[in-house]
Amino acid sequence: MSLIVVGSIALDTLTTPAGKVEDTLGGSAVYFSLVANQLTKVRIVGVVGPDFPVQEKRFLESKGVDLQGLTTAQGPTFRWEGVYGQDYGDARTIRTELGVFAKFSPRIPDSYRDTPYVFLANIDPTLQLEVLDQVQSPSWIAVDTMNLWIDRQKDRLLEVLRRVDVVLLNEAEAKQLARRNSLFSAGRYVLDQGPRYVVVKRGSCGVILFGGPRPFQLPAVPLDTVVDPTGAGDSFAAGMLGYLASVNSELDFESVRKSLAYGTVTASFAVGGFGVQKLRGLERSHVDGELSRFLSTCQLGEVWQ
Repeated sequence: MSLIVVGSIALDTLTTPAGKVEDTLGGSAVYFSLVANQLTKVRIVGVVGPDFPVQEKRFLESKGVDLQGLTTAQGPTFRWEGVYGQDYGDARTIRTELGVFAKFSPRIPDSYRDTPYVFLANIDPTLQLEVLDQVQSPSWIAVDTMNLWIDRQKDRLLEVLRRVDVVLLNEAEAKQLARRNSLFSAGRYVLDQGPRYVVVKRGSCGVILFGGPRPFQLPAVPLDTVVDPTGAGDSFAAGMLGYLASVNSELDFESVRKSLAYGTVTASFAVGGFGVQKLRGLERSHVDGELSRFLSTCQLGEVWQ
């Protein structure tokens, strides 16, 4: 089954303790599509400028990503530069050049409108609402957000949350949105806004799922080396939602719980190289192999059957 992702396509300059790269392929829609496309068919809705490298567009096409919803507008492609500290925590933004993304108004192609699964990546809640008004009765909708929108457009964001099924956000964002210090209290607050499930990402501490009989926690994949955490959240969402789309899930709790393991594993691939470096050659067999090792390490193999 097909899955739409609406998000950014960017050229990133990244500095981490492992080094630096300039104008490397990035953006939420790119990270998401390269991972989710290993599990299901992905359709991108986004915008680039004429300066977007032709070889990168051909690369995405070669991976089987549907680019019918990718438009080229007059102006430079969105660029972002960030620097990570020694602990690889949240990046400090050095430069943001929105370019054509500043006037991005998502238009869902007619052939996409009945796509059964939709992921609204981290974009302005007003744009997310525009997408919700264009899609035709999808089976489920998932959404990501960030502290900027919580701070500046909370009312619009809450309107989005009332119209979606799954919300993904990190621990700091959940607490900021709920204005509560307790993570579990914050998770329940977000759940009360309307979605069926809330997924709180906690980086190296794993993930917590709200919406079942009780909160469910899953650890992160233990890693010896992290190169660049950019795109880890989008890669997590891709593994999780790609799995759910691949099994035609109606979002029963057991399916959503299982999907967390896929997200956890695919996020671990993303942080192993700069930008999308480790995702360029990603195959389904790599995901399945790492998933098996992860479940064995956590002693969850039989439980996950």
